[in-house]
Amino acid sequence: MCIVESVLKIALAFLMFAISPSATNSSISAGSSLTPVTGTVTRVSSVVGGDADLPCDSSPPQYNDSLLLVVWYRDDNPVYSYDTRVQGPSAHWTDDAFAERARWLGMPNSALHLSNVQSRDQATYRCRVDFQVSPTRNYRIALDIIELPGKPVIFDEYGKEIYDVAGPYFEGSDFKLVCSVNGGNPIPRVQWLQGETVLTTLGVGEIQRGPTWSLTLLITNATRTHYATVYTCTADNTLLAPPQQSSIRVDLYLRPLTVEIISREQPLSAGRKAEIWCKSAGARPPVTITWWLGGNKLHFETKQQIEMKDGNETQSLLQWTPLKEHNGQILACRAEHTKFNQSTIESRLNLNIYYIPIATMHFSTKINPNDIEEGDDVYFGCEVDANPPAYKVVWEHNDVLLQNNLSNGVILKGYTNLALRNVSRHQAGKYTCTASNVEGDRKSPPLHLQIVYKPLCRRNEIQLISAALQEPSIIECEVDGFPPPDTFQWTFNNSAGSIKIDSDRFSIDASAGKSVLTYLPVSEIDYGTVYCRATNLAGQQISPCVYTLLPATKNDPPTNCTVYNHTHDSLDLMCLAAQESWEVNWAVGGVLGAACTVALILCLALNATRLRHRSRNYEVTKEVSKNQKNTPQKRQSSDDRNPDLIPLNKGVDCPPDPPHYSTVVKKQEAKNSNGAHSLASTQTSSNPLSPLSHHSECQVDRSAINGTARLHREIVTTRTPLLAAHQESCV
Repeated sequence: MCIVESVLKIALAFLMFAISPSATNSSISAGSSLTPVTGTVTRVSSVVGGDADLPCDSSPPQYNDSLLLVVWYRDDNPVYSYDTRVQGPSAHWTDDAFAERARWLGMPNSALHLSNVQSRDQATYRCRVDFQVSPTRNYRIALDIIELPGKPVIFDEYGKEIYDVAGPYFEGSDFKLVCSVNGGNPIPRVQWLQGETVLTTLGVGEIQRGPTWSLTLLITNATRTHYATVYTCTADNTLLAPPQQSSIRVDLYLRPLTVEIISREQPLSAGRKAEIWCKSAGARPPVTITWWLGGNKLHFETKQQIEMKDGNETQSLLQWTPLKEHNGQILACRAEHTKFNQSTIESRLNLNIYYIPIATMHFSTKINPNDIEEGDDVYFGCEVDANPPAYKVVWEHNDVLLQNNLSNGVILKGYTNLALRNVSRHQAGKYTCTASNVEGDRKSPPLHLQIVYKPLCRRNEIQLISAALQEPSIIECEVDGFPPPDTFQWTFNNSAGSIKIDSDRFSIDASAGKSVLTYLPVSEIDYGTVYCRATNLAGQQISPCVYTLLPATKNDPPTNCTVYNHTHDSLDLMCLAAQESWEVNWAVGGVLGAACTVALILCLALNATRLRHRSRNYEVTKEVSKNQKNTPQKRQSSDDRNPDLIPLNKGVDCPPDPPHYSTVVKKQEAKNSNGAHSLASTQTSSNPLSPLSHHSECQVDRSAINGTARLHREIVTTRTPLLAAHQESCV
């Protein structure tokens, strides 16, 4: 293979000689004698891995001349050529030694550029330049390759490699630093520097043979000034590249000189974040700063930050939230050095902590809070713990501010005492006192005043319940009382009498003060009034909770139902909803019904009284039977300012007959909850006057004036004591 390459190189050289117009003047080929070379040798230097430009002037000496060929030789062997007569990349040829690292730079640079220079590239190169007319030129270029030394490695006196920090050494001790440099051609220069100052240099007499050179730096009697001093070892052998260097920093052990709590602003506020700085100077390495409160070391509440200044100062930041309990305690900052015995020093601060008042309510010692009844006197106290002292204390009952009111039995004594005279159940609830100082306001935990009283209905009005036959109805009885009721009693009452309901018909939730009755009316006689009474330790409920059961109406069934989309397993059914039955607004209807019933009863009673006393002012002529006696008419005095009967318009036709009472009752069923009750249809001996008897009397009276008798009627109005304040009622 080597023989083939040599043959190819000889052939290339011969070809170059043959095509050159100046070949008649000189003959250059591998291994042949060289023609005289003009000029001197040019030296070019480059570091390993760098770039190098080998200059070669290719400018034609004559204006009518041009460059034909440039050939580079190493040790008389061609390694690169550039032919201007060939177009494209083929104009360049390079030897395998250069491969892709060599490239000809034409005018105006005229140089062979080598990239990624290697140590094997060091040699003397010859550049041959052929022109169209002018004679051939030859140049010599010596390429020097510089091998940089390795990065210095620093060791201590025990042969341990030092990377960044040397030591730590004790103040006053001696120590050595050894710098070792490997490689480098030419031999590197090794130096120790402090900043820009050269401390020592590897001398000629100290040059060792071999690939490694060492230089030792000795420091005696180390002082505080040596702490954090940076020493640098450098190695260089050319100006083409910066020196190789390694640096270390010296660490010394130094005792702490001072410690001081810097921020002493007082007072501090409890619950608010405070920042307190403590500074220690003179200790190296940094001392351990710890914080102590009341003789106890702070752990979870401490966030420490260390800061170095001027080489010998350590600062610690205590980010801390003081509490009320810390008031009056001692806060200490301690600087501790583990390398020196008995080196701990500390600074102290007496704490003054402001905090929001803490209020606590309590009953008087003579009061049993579990045995307070209506009419008793109750006394409260409010204890306040505050720094600075509280300037105001206010009292609240159920979050409503209390004012001094002797007439209502509310007495405020100073800031810390409250008296309630002759308490009622409405004064039960939670009581609080709120104390205020410059830090803020704080309310005490509520103190509950419980007053013993018998159960009371939560809803005082009579509740109307619509119940359908054969359908269960739920009746809820809710009461308030203290202590909560433990038993309930239900009774049912109608015209037939009063019945006590069995306990298995209702449930009891004593804690909620509630009992639930499930009632199922079977017939009309099952409608009536239900009473609920609860009992607690104070006794049985005085006024029961009342519920009136009324029959419920039902809606008509749907009409005009149509079936469509009928399949073997489904169908669609559409119906018109029936017109809803008129439902009773029991609340409004009950009130209106009761008012109408009272008015009707009053009118009927007054009319019956008038008929009984024959106090009409009719003029009637009829035959008198022998058994009848003439009864003198009662005449109204013309001076009576408030007559029972007042003539209005004589000669007016008689108004139409009133409807039958049964008709009136039937129409009232949908509007009057009282009229709907079946009890109204049952007459007892206690009824002074039944509606039917009154109607019969009216008919008899009307029939008595039939016949040939001349009838004269008048429309009258009547006043009653119950209606004295209202417009007169027409009867």
